[in-house]
Amino acid sequence: MNERIRELAEQAQDWADAQAPLASEEHEYFYEKFAELLLHECSRIADDWVNNEDNGKNYPSDKIKQHFGGLVR
Repeated sequence: MNERIRELAEQAQDWADAQAPLASEEHEYFYEKFAELLLHECSRIADDWVNNEDNGKNYPSDKIKQHFGGLVR
């Protein structure tokens, strides 16, 4: 697993552990937070691409794939 994805998963797990009133609800909290963190990271990369005047032929999707180690196809 890509290191950044692992870091985001750990952040989501820590958040879920603190938020879930019942252990049975922890997965739901984890998945919601993990998706939120991934979307935030991807949108930040896309925003950086848009604000970069010398972005060449790389598209935001290429930058996101590179950022996550090419694991996203």
